[in-house]
Formats: sequence, C-alpha cells, structure tokens
Amino acid sequence: MSDIIISLVPLQQEDREQFILDNQEAFRYGALEEFGRRDEHFEEDGEIISRETIEQSINSGKAYRIMLGDVKAGGVVIRTDGDRGDLELLFVSPHIHSRGVGYAAWCEIEKLHPEVRVWETVTPYFETRNIHFYVNKCGFHIVEFYNAHHPDPHEPDTGEDLSGGDGLFRFEKVIE
Repeated sequence: MSDIIISLVPLQQEDREQFILDNQEAFRYGALEEFGRRDEHFEEDGEIISRETIEQSINSGKAYRIMLGDVKAGGVVIRTDGDRGDLELLFVSPHIHSRGVGYAAWCEIEKLHPEVRVWETVTPYFETRNIHFYVNKCGFHIVEFYNAHHPDPHEPDTGEDLSGGDGLFRFEKVIE
C-alpha cells in the first residue's frame, strides 16, 4: 500500500476539458522524454493521445480526478464488468512524477472495486516509465504485444494507433 494520501473524485462536467488537456500533457511528456520531437509517434496536432480517444474512454467508462489534497494530480478512467476491469487511462501530472501518486491511485482503484479479480490495461511499447509502473509497482504482467503482425482483435481498424505504429503491450493483473 502507498503512504501517499490521494482521493479519487468523480470527474465533473466543468472539469472535462481540463482533464483532457492534462491527460494529453502527461502522455506528450512521456513521448518527448523518450523520443524528443520525432513526430511519427504523435496522433494529432502534436498529441500522443487524441481528444477523440480520451473522450471515448470517458464516455464508455467512469472517470475520476486524482486529487492530492486540493491539487489536481492526474486522472483515471476505468470500466468494470463483474469480476473484470479495464484501466482505460491513468495519468499523473509530470510536475509530480516519482512521488507515489500513481501507485496510490492504483491502490484506491483496487479498494473501490474489490469485486474485480482481473484487471487489464495497455500502454505503448515506448512508455518505459509506464511499463515499469505496471509491472514492478502494481503487479501487472505483460501478456500480449499488439503490433502490425498481431493486431488487437478487440479493436476495430479505425486508423487510430496509440503505439506510433510500433506496438502496444497488454497487461493483466490477476487478484487471487
């Protein structure tokens, strides 16, 4: 468990636009940290994750603001169905990385949904910070690698590609 005390607050309509912008900033930061300004990993207008992708996640799941006291520290979108859960999005403001906020948020998600026995999420191959977080901090395991030769069978071919064309890792966490 985390020593950081955060709260998950349901996303309010008046905060939706800032939530989207904050999410894009966090993903952009990770890509710029990894690649610099090489543009081929960006979806639209210099963004790693498009507004459309974020809006679809918010609309199909439950969105929360990660609050560290009165500071908007990040956000999360999850979907649950019985004993299965999907972590659609999880982001922490780059200004407060490495303080345990993401892990504290993950612990709160698990507490919020004790009925979920299998969690799933994906992240682009180049997000080494995310891979470390999911595997080494949260207890997920990499179970699949989606790429041009092995596309995600659950995703329609929309032309939108979060991986920059090079691949996404799929993770699962099984809770015994």
